Amino acid sequence: MIKVMIVDDHEIVRHGLADLVDRTDELQVCAEAGSVAEAVRRSRAVQPDIALVDLRLPDGTGIDVIKALREHCPETRCVVLTSFDDPDARTASRDAGAIGFMLKSVSGREIVDGLLKIVAGEELVDVVPSTSTAPSPAAKLTNSELRIVELVGQGLSNREVAEQLGLAEKTIKNHLTSILAKMGLKRRTQIVAWLASRRGQSWDH
Repeated sequence: MIKVMIVDDHEIVRHGLADLVDRTDELQVCAEAGSVAEAVRRSRAVQPDIALVDLRLPDGTGIDVIKALREHCPETRCVVLTSFDDPDARTASRDAGAIGFMLKSVSGREIVDGLLKIVAGEELVDVVPSTSTAPSPAAKLTNSELRIVELVGQGLSNREVAEQLGLAEKTIKNHLTSILAKMGLKRRTQIVAWLASRRGQSWDH
C-alpha cells in the first residue's frame, strides 16, 4: 500500500482528493495538511511515499513543502497539484525536487492514473487537461441546477439554499439528487471539490 499525504489549504478539496485516493486499491491517504508547517510536522510522523502538494498555502508555498520534504523525508516523491498553469511555477517545482506537475482541472481519473504511474516506477512529468471536446460534468445541468451548485459551493446547507431560492428544503434535496446523477458524483462534497478545481474557468469546457 502506497502512503499518500495531501497538502491543500482548502479542507473540502483535501477531503475530495482523499476520497478519490482511498478508493484506489494501491493507494492510501496517510495524512492531510493545510499549511507548510502542518505538512512538515505530519510528514515527519508518517513518512509518506507520495506527497500531493498545492502551491498556494497560508504560511508559504508548496515549494517550501517540497524543499522541507527533500531534507526530512528524502524518499517521499512530491507531485504538485495546482489550479494555476504557470511555467515559472513548473520550473520552480522541478528545481525544488518535484517529480510531477498536475492541474486541478484534470479529471479525478487522470490524477489517480498519474499517481499509479509513480507507483509503477514511471516518470511523471505534466498532467494537464486534455484538448478533448468532452463536455463538462455540469453541461447537462439546467440554469436552476447551476444556481444550486453555486450556492452549495459557497458552503450553504440545503436549508440555506432553499431560503435563498424561495423553495422548500425537500425540493433542494431532490434537485441535488438529480444534480449528482447528472454530474456522475456521489456526494455534495464532491461538488464543492469540483468547483474548487474549476476556479477561474468556464463551466462549459
